[in-house]
Amino acid sequence: MTISVGQVAPLFSLFDTTKTKINLSDFRERNVLLLFFPLAFTSTCTKELCSVRDNITLYNDANAEVLGISADSPYSLRKYKEEQSLNFTLLSDFNRSASLAYDSLYPVFSMEMQNVPKRAAFVIDREGIIRYAEVLENANEVPDFEAIEKILLVLTEGK
Repeated sequence: MTISVGQVAPLFSLFDTTKTKINLSDFRERNVLLLFFPLAFTSTCTKELCSVRDNITLYNDANAEVLGISADSPYSLRKYKEEQSLNFTLLSDFNRSASLAYDSLYPVFSMEMQNVPKRAAFVIDREGIIRYAEVLENANEVPDFEAIEKILLVLTEGK
C-alpha cells in the first residue's frame, strides 16, 4: 500500500543502537522525520545522514525528532553512528516490518540482495498524520531536503 500525505502514519516498534525498543507513538506532540536508508557504511547513505547531522539544529528548531531506519542490525548501526558522529536516533528494521508498512522496500537491490529498505523520507506531524512522503526508486538519489524543511517550517509556525 502506498503511503500518502494526509493519512495516519503506520505505527511501529523498532530497536535503537542501545537495544532500547522505540515506538513511533512515543513521539506524539513532536514532529518526526523518518529517513529510511538502504545500508549503513555506504557512500550515499553516509552523505545523506551526515548532511542531517550537520543540520540537526534546523530539525531541533522545528521540534522534529529525526529517526534513521535501515535493516542493519542494532550492533552495526551503533558502530556506524559512532564512526559518523550521528546525533539522532538510528533504528534497526531487521525484520523489515516498518519498511513494509511504509511501502519502502526494493524487491531486489545491489548484488541481488532482496528486500532492502528504499531511500525514503516521511514527515509526520504531532497528531501522527503524514505531511510529506517521498520514496525514491534510485538509491543514489537523496530526499528533497528543501521540501522537507519547508514542511517542517509550516508545521512549526502552525503549532
